[in-house]
Amino acid sequence: VPAKYAIIFIAVQYNVTYTIDDNSEQFHFYDYGPKDIATIFFYMLVAINLHAVIQEYILDKINRRLHLSKTKHSKFNESGQLAFFYLFSFLWGASILNTEEFMMNPTTLWKDYPHSRMIFQVKFFYICQIAYWLHALPELYFQKIRKEDIPRQLCYICLYIAHISGAYILNLQHLGLILMVPHYLVELIFHASRLFYFSDENKQKGFTIWALLFIMVRLLTLTLSVLTFGFGLARVENPGFSIADGNFNVLPVRIGCLGAVCLTQAWMMWKFINFQLKKWREHVKNQIPKKKITNTKNKRIKKEPNRG
Repeated sequence: VPAKYAIIFIAVQYNVTYTIDDNSEQFHFYDYGPKDIATIFFYMLVAINLHAVIQEYILDKINRRLHLSKTKHSKFNESGQLAFFYLFSFLWGASILNTEEFMMNPTTLWKDYPHSRMIFQVKFFYICQIAYWLHALPELYFQKIRKEDIPRQLCYICLYIAHISGAYILNLQHLGLILMVPHYLVELIFHASRLFYFSDENKQKGFTIWALLFIMVRLLTLTLSVLTFGFGLARVENPGFSIADGNFNVLPVRIGCLGAVCLTQAWMMWKFINFQLKKWREHVKNQIPKKKITNTKNKRIKKEPNRG
């Protein structure tokens, strides 16, 4: 009896099948609707369980060997969890882009909009993405995150939920997918570099690669966003607002989306610049004692021959 209700939580909903008259081949696509909330809730619970498995069987065992402080212990767990997620999402998203060839033709970002019909892989990818970032909210309590770290983590979790859900609801799945894949690659490099840094503080080359790619991806994101919202969608043949058709191609929506992307990228660059300045100041402070030590050694060496 409960099978028909349980399937709403487990299976991807709103399947739409098309059949061409000249050919008996059927094409399966998916739309979105209120039932997706149940599916997202189920996979959010799956994400919580996977989070606990990774924490207990992988991260905790590594932590015992490294003997990290409480601050580094919290950051290590955060980077460990995110590194697994970013790696999985990057590989999955890159395979979808390769299969659908979204990157080969940038006009697919706005051509034939609205893209209200999704293939299974695209829809399931977005379901899992939203479910993962929603699961991160209760994990702030389950993992007993320090109070001073909660605002920072809560900020980027909410930004992920807002942007990914916005791309999903506004039928901008192609643009969202193309922007997510390089962003996840950059974040993967950062958190992997931080994990290596915690194991050995001399391993910092990964941060240099991350810094270069971070700036490039920010420029790529701004370029594609301006191209899509400022030029592409403004010139399509079917502008208008229709919730039934999934068409949100009106000026206020385009300005709102472009503004949200630009503000987010500006905020990320601001955080990035502050991070680099802080790192540079720490490097300078560490160099000053070393210079003093070398200067005193040189003075002693010069005095010793005179004494002799």
